[in-house]
Amino acid sequence: MSIINKKIIFFLSIFIFSINYVSAEELKKISKSKDWETLVLIKDDGLTCFAQTKPVLQSPKANKREARLFVSFRPNDKVTDEISITSGYEFNSQNSILATSGKKKYKFDIAQDGFAWISSNKVEKKMINTMKKGSRIMITAYNKSGSQTIDHYSLLGFTKAYNTAKKSCT
Repeated sequence: MSIINKKIIFFLSIFIFSINYVSAEELKKISKSKDWETLVLIKDDGLTCFAQTKPVLQSPKANKREARLFVSFRPNDKVTDEISITSGYEFNSQNSILATSGKKKYKFDIAQDGFAWISSNKVEKKMINTMKKGSRIMITAYNKSGSQTIDHYSLLGFTKAYNTAKKSCT
């Protein structure tokens, strides 16, 4: 067998192996409810179900970022009602990350690798109740240089997407 044929077989086998490896993790969109959608991530070690949305308005407008708000469920890890956000950048550790809806405020007290979480499941449940009743929630955060960003998220469709995510992982 020639060297060229051996190389072709080698790279073809790597390609087939990588396709099989990638298929061990699958992301499926389950539903869309107004401004929210429900997705399920299927992995060898279990399911992750989550409701997510993108901001309807970002400030400053000139700086387009990939921001998201999530509520996740991971039954194998006994995780329910986990709220997380990404604002599309690394957060500044000197400033608070706040979610505000009406007069209610919630602090994200864990930030790592461009994501932020609330450490208390009790506070997360309160925020979810606020989200079910509200029409909009704002996330105020600061990037590494100290510049403030505000992401406005619609809550239209949240309850249905949340319930679908919760049901998908029980």
